[in-house]
Amino acid sequence: MGDGAEGLIDAQSKIQDRLDELEEWRSRPARFVGNPEREQRLQSLRLARAELTRQSATTEHPVRLQQLALALGEVDRRIAELNAT
Repeated sequence: MGDGAEGLIDAQSKIQDRLDELEEWRSRPARFVGNPEREQRLQSLRLARAELTRQSATTEHPVRLQQLALALGEVDRRIAELNAT
């Protein structure tokens, strides 16, 4: 198989993993949300982190990798800040 086909299989595997995660998340019992705005911000940050991580895995340009690393650091900082409150 060529490199292109391996990349496609890898991408399909990542998509399937993400779908499995979403299904697991949806099947969890609902929990009491004390602050819906905070929970929404946390969920948004988690999704942003997942997207930045995905981009980091597929990017080879060093400057872009540095930008993504800085963005991930900022997202992690904000998540920690919200978890501390």
